[in-house]
Amino acid sequence: MSDDEIIHHALCILEERLNKPDYVVNSPTDVARYLKLHYEGLEYESFRVMFLNSQHGLIRLKELFRGTINSAAIYPREVVKAALAFNAAAVVLSHNHPSGDPKPSQADRHITRHLVDALKLIDVKVLDHIVVGGNDSYSFAEHGLM
Repeated sequence: MSDDEIIHHALCILEERLNKPDYVVNSPTDVARYLKLHYEGLEYESFRVMFLNSQHGLIRLKELFRGTINSAAIYPREVVKAALAFNAAAVVLSHNHPSGDPKPSQADRHITRHLVDALKLIDVKVLDHIVVGGNDSYSFAEHGLM
């Protein structure tokens, strides 16, 4: 079995587990593992959102924005529209750094604040923003930035 086949198989298992009604997103470590598989091998920045129900069960993971090797334009209006479309009660924001360094930039911190403020207006809680870089990740929640 090739590496790509193994990754695909692992994603299928994780998505099946995450989509069970009794699965609750409650650990940044578990979420980061799940997201690392989705970002594996990407050579461009991808901004994705995990839309969650009121018990923090996964409704859907969706890529909302795709950028270049070192940036992606993020529009709060589109994130709010998607949260309403999925009837989400909470979200986990995420994106990757193709450079492999998950440390968030000042722009990452700035857009996170804007998204938290925009989503608060529609009563959607932002649980975390996870930045994936290679095999490492950075959780805004774990670092007290949420």
